[in-house]
Amino acid sequence: MSSEFNWEVRVYYEDTDAGGIVYYANYLKFFERARTEWLRAIGVGQHQLLQEQDAMFVVKSVSADYHAPAKLDDVLKLTLKIEKLGRASLVVVQEAWTGGTLLNTARVKIGCVDSALRPRAVPDDTAARMRGFVL
Repeated sequence: MSSEFNWEVRVYYEDTDAGGIVYYANYLKFFERARTEWLRAIGVGQHQLLQEQDAMFVVKSVSADYHAPAKLDDVLKLTLKIEKLGRASLVVVQEAWTGGTLLNTARVKIGCVDSALRPRAVPDDTAARMRGFVL
């Protein structure tokens, strides 16, 4: 049985364009923060992962669909589930919601690399923690 990670963030003035709408690229920042908080919540410290296991995560590609605008002062619920967990990569599906309205859906392909940026397997203990979020 899979579970979904949820994290909330408020839209600040700095996140919006001149019309008071969230600037499209800022969804990527929101999603990055949510992934970081998800890793913290499952007990994976990114600095510790790099120092102790020579592993870090990098974004390889992003595909985003914009459904509705977020506005200044909205509280966004950001969700995350894993679509695919491979040996050295994962694909996460992230969504941004406000109230019952879906604002944005993104598929993010993430690779696991070593400090020389060479692909490496996701450490076993990290992969085990991630498995609970696989669709």
